[in-house]
Amino acid sequence: MRPVIVLLGCSLAMAQASGVKPCEELKSEIAAKLDAKGVKGYQLEIVTTADAKGQNVIGSCEGGTKNITYKKGDQAPDQGSAQPDRGRKPAAAPVKK
Repeated sequence: MRPVIVLLGCSLAMAQASGVKPCEELKSEIAAKLDAKGVKGYQLEIVTTADAKGQNVIGSCEGGTKNITYKKGDQAPDQGSAQPDRGRKPAAAPVKK
């Protein structure tokens, strides 16, 4: 049993050393940097490399199989965006009679 744990630990260490990064981790890092610079109204989305064509790619993750794309402006947020839609007002609660 111990050789399996050692092998798994070595595999994880090699993946980190080779620059393979989970997409959610990279997306969070990018969002933190954008937020620190005061950037507002942006969207980050994780897409496959093939789906990223024609989009503004700002990061690559999971061994180059996926990309993180950046959109600026008032576009409707996609699922997985880093910022909530701040332009919408929350629905009013129903009034009880």
